[in-house]
Amino acid sequence: MSADRYPSRVGREGTIVDRADPVLWGGRDAPGPLGADQLAAYERDGFVVLDGWLDDDTVDECLAATEAAGRDPALAANERLVLEPGSEVVRSLFEVHKVSATFERIVADERLAGVARQLLDDDVYIHQSRVNLKPAVTGRSFPWHSDFETWHVEDGMPAMRAVSVSIALTDNTAWNGPLLMLPGSHHRYLSFAGHTPEDHYRTSLREQEYGVPDLAALQALQPSGEVAMFTGAPGSVAFFECNLMHGSPDNISLHGRCNAFLVYNACSNRLDPPFGTEAPRPAHVAEREPVPAI
Repeated sequence: MSADRYPSRVGREGTIVDRADPVLWGGRDAPGPLGADQLAAYERDGFVVLDGWLDDDTVDECLAATEAAGRDPALAANERLVLEPGSEVVRSLFEVHKVSATFERIVADERLAGVARQLLDDDVYIHQSRVNLKPAVTGRSFPWHSDFETWHVEDGMPAMRAVSVSIALTDNTAWNGPLLMLPGSHHRYLSFAGHTPEDHYRTSLREQEYGVPDLAALQALQPSGEVAMFTGAPGSVAFFECNLMHGSPDNISLHGRCNAFLVYNACSNRLDPPFGTEAPRPAHVAEREPVPAI
């Protein structure tokens, strides 16, 4: 097991420290789909947004696959389907690349996996896949959080060598609960006091409580108060660094929002036992077998 370089939720006080890993593992000259300016923006801000990165046919296939998965009674009967807190409205569909041939193809698409390999300078595999649904009026928020803090504490991800991809399958607008990000927040790591409850994922995937920062911590990570927003037409894609602080508000608009969410982890960054819990989360939330996305 790797040394715990990012302790959090292990009984000590929370703190903010500088990250101990690079952002661009292959540097700004790493070959791949992104240009030098895009790589520099990713290193500086922790994300890069690519408008119209996927074509209409690909988006339509993903939407059709999402609808088919939502009608699958076998999926509805297991934990891959997550509901909004206090309701029967679907919040997320997990492990979509294993229940849908369409998403199985998408995760290996060079437009996505190729960028991940470029950023991480390694072969990559899918740590987590899901579709996040924010229906009109009833779609609820995701609070500010760093994915890496959770993946480190609850899954055992050793290093910050993973990248998240949010794919707009419908219009993402300023008013239908878009992804919000704190530029530059990925350069520092926020740890938390206390301990994680057993089987925390059963509640956190519906409504996260542990690993959620307060205002003072957010202001320390982003002193200027700048917040960036991912908006765009279907096919637009945001690649964002695993330690970037991000979240999204409620969707109380009259238009639903549907995004695919893929997490590519470096194959050399395979999961250890969790650093802050007794048992790892199940495979549909955190894949423990690093099979490369080809």
